[in-house]
Amino acid sequence: MGVSSVIEQNLRGALSHSRAPSGPPILADAMQYAVFPGGSRTRPRLCLAVADACGGSEDGSAIAVATSLELLHCASLVHDDLPCFDDADLRRGKPSVHAAYGESIAILVGDALIVLAFDSLVRSLEKVPEKIVPLTLVVTEAVGSPHGIIAGQAWESEPEVDLAQYHRSKTGSLFVSACAAGALAAGANPKQWREVGKKFGQAYQALDDALDVVGSVAELGKPVQQDIRNGRPNLLASTSIEAVGRSVRRHVDEALSAVPQEASTHELSKLLRKATGQFALAADGVQAA
Repeated sequence: MGVSSVIEQNLRGALSHSRAPSGPPILADAMQYAVFPGGSRTRPRLCLAVADACGGSEDGSAIAVATSLELLHCASLVHDDLPCFDDADLRRGKPSVHAAYGESIAILVGDALIVLAFDSLVRSLEKVPEKIVPLTLVVTEAVGSPHGIIAGQAWESEPEVDLAQYHRSKTGSLFVSACAAGALAAGANPKQWREVGKKFGQAYQALDDALDVVGSVAELGKPVQQDIRNGRPNLLASTSIEAVGRSVRRHVDEALSAVPQEASTHELSKLLRKATGQFALAADGVQAA
């Protein structure tokens, strides 16, 4: 079974716990809608690639934490799209959760997916209890305050925003966690892998900022020029399109250079090289726009 199939299977398995004849059916349907069909699943794929590069995880802990991270990412998208934040009616090429189910259900969907992420992680690690605490701590660090995705969302409500801190929390934290968690799941030291995630996250955010300005709804599957409309910080406010393109390439190269020399990097290199190609092509498109 391929990596993509494994990720989808585990996400479906986790969501099965949220559906029961005695539970609210609209909430269950909306949770399913928020997760499927998904996007690129970049964060869980990165987590699994790092675990593979560190020797693999035969006890199921890598896919467990990868699934948890993707559920948290989906939850963050649901909340990010809400009228009180970006007020976005489109996500992944279809109506966002609040547009399809209403704002009150969307809030509960985001909350429920956060809880499900941790419920799924603990259930999946019952046979390896020694990994529950370290992996849970890595995940909570990526989600909460002061440096996780919730903190990143909260920066949008501050009168003054540090752009680097904002990006590091809202986007980079999950990439750092994916790499650190993958290493931990395989029994490796996560310290060096955090730098890989940091650089990968910086590349991802630089490209996302550029595409928000010059991209199209058709290619992105979500509204564009959201940062301008909502008064949010964006790299293009202080630099050029060409500089952003160079930044994307530089950060991906730095991510590859940060991979520990002793790591078996076949799957990881394949993922990062694929991303490098995608980022480079997108950056070229941005520069030509």
